[in-house]
Amino acid sequence: MPLIVARSAPPEALQRLIRGNIHPLLARLYAARGVAAPEQLARHLRRLIEPQRMRNLQQMARLLADAIAQRRRLVIVADYDADGATACAVGLRALRAFGASVDYLVPDRFTYGYGLTPEIVRLAAETKRPDILITVDNGIASGDGVAEANRLGLQVLITDHHLPGPRLPDAWCIINPNQPGCEFPSKNLAGVGVMFYLMLALRAELRARGAFSQIRNAECGMRNDSMNNSSFIIHHSSFPRTEPNLGELLPLVALGTVADVVKLDDNNRVLVYQGLQRVRAGRMQPGLSALFGVAGRDPRRASVYDLGFALGPRLNAAGRLSDMSLGIECLATDDAQRALAIAGELDRLNRERRTIEEDMQEAALAAIKGMEFTESYSLSLFDPQWHQGVVGIVASRIKDRFHRPTIAFARSGDGEIRGSGRSIPGLHLRDALDLVAKHHPALLRKFGGHAAAAGLTLRECDFERFRDAFEAAAQSLLTPGDLERQIETDGSLDLAETTLENALLLQDQVWGHGFPQPRFHDRFQVVSQRIVGERHLRLRLTRGGRVFDAMLFGSAPALPSRIEAVYRLDLNDYNGSRNVQLIVEHWIISDQSPVAGEP
Repeated sequence: MPLIVARSAPPEALQRLIRGNIHPLLARLYAARGVAAPEQLARHLRRLIEPQRMRNLQQMARLLADAIAQRRRLVIVADYDADGATACAVGLRALRAFGASVDYLVPDRFTYGYGLTPEIVRLAAETKRPDILITVDNGIASGDGVAEANRLGLQVLITDHHLPGPRLPDAWCIINPNQPGCEFPSKNLAGVGVMFYLMLALRAELRARGAFSQIRNAECGMRNDSMNNSSFIIHHSSFPRTEPNLGELLPLVALGTVADVVKLDDNNRVLVYQGLQRVRAGRMQPGLSALFGVAGRDPRRASVYDLGFALGPRLNAAGRLSDMSLGIECLATDDAQRALAIAGELDRLNRERRTIEEDMQEAALAAIKGMEFTESYSLSLFDPQWHQGVVGIVASRIKDRFHRPTIAFARSGDGEIRGSGRSIPGLHLRDALDLVAKHHPALLRKFGGHAAAAGLTLRECDFERFRDAFEAAAQSLLTPGDLERQIETDGSLDLAETTLENALLLQDQVWGHGFPQPRFHDRFQVVSQRIVGERHLRLRLTRGGRVFDAMLFGSAPALPSRIEAVYRLDLNDYNGSRNVQLIVEHWIISDQSPVAGEP
């Protein structure tokens, strides 16, 4: 049974926030999440970390400005997930607005795998004929691919956010907040965030060169007059006359940041909030509008949940089952009808993905049932029938259910299997794989990732050897206490705070990975319950004499008459009226006496 623990709000931080005119409920929630001063909650663009603090950013901006002026051919090599797709779309839209000659290529995950491989470099050279390759959301581990590009006379610009290995690729220029020597304070930028920062720096460089004859106060302007002007002679015909408004790209930045489940630190929360504000105002790309439409979500009330659980999965479905070019085209086109047609296909793929995932999850649970699981510190699963585009989702679901670092594998051809892993707090997954690689040389054909998620390739015949090696690594890095699942809550929610106004207030904030959505823990009496949608429960609960509507998703068995519930404060819109609704996420039987005011 999970242990339910309440976050604590440091009293000094709590009082500082209240004195800064932060709503008392928000002050408690924010203080419990490490916010120590009101300034951390500012959501205007001026609060973004300055671009020049990222290592090599200004150098890469100068190289791109030169390339645009020289009309050199640029090709973006994207990753096949939502972060890679949004990063590619941001790059395409901004570079084209700057007058660049730019195209893109996204690897087929089933043929080429992840990253800038030598095969992808050769494919790009044959089909796109680039002068410069720009990686987005990949490249930091692509030493062989960069070497092949150098051999072919292509220059490589790497933009990435993943953790580097012991040796960096021999690229023309690298920007990555996690590379050695980079003092950029936010190490949690998604790939799309890195690309957005590059476009900001490029615009500042072009502005300094006098490329824009009609400069206006850009909504997302972060002027950097200290940038050194390049001595390269500008040919103004290579550049647009009006300075592009990069703020228009923030909805894409918000989507990629949330979908990639990076930590929502102060800087990322600004990016996501600003993107959401534009979505709510209807200022978004046609592809995003179409994705909201097929998902049945109202963009005027857009939330982080919509980005992460409605739009993100539909975009990712292209890379999992088909070709992420479909997702990139959806985000890059300005043709609303074309965007709607593509979004419909993405929605179909996502429904197909859900069916495949359910079958794979059933097989995974059956396999685990036959294992002596309770003594294990990890789970490594392989089924020859599994779809390699969906193993990451299955690993995530199994990890959540059993609270063990989990890696799921599928066949990838040529006697190899590809795995996708998800981890729990306490085990840095990439570091664990690095430990396996050091103790068992040549076992892993390749691997990469970060703390919470990673991917790897090995020979099918080595699966059992890897399973044992990964288990040994997990045992060396985890304690028995790490394997006990904890549900963190914000404690009890006072009845006086359980209001529509507070539900709206919480909905307006940016919550997500590393800055979790508030969950509360209280005791209720179950007044009524009925099954809806075959597997969900619609509930009426009472507490302190008040009656609440509530939902419990994915659980049809009847509840007892008294429960302790972990829940979220939510809104229910029905027939034009809005009411408070509780979303029950976890419950246990309450064996205590009724609280005051209960019957």
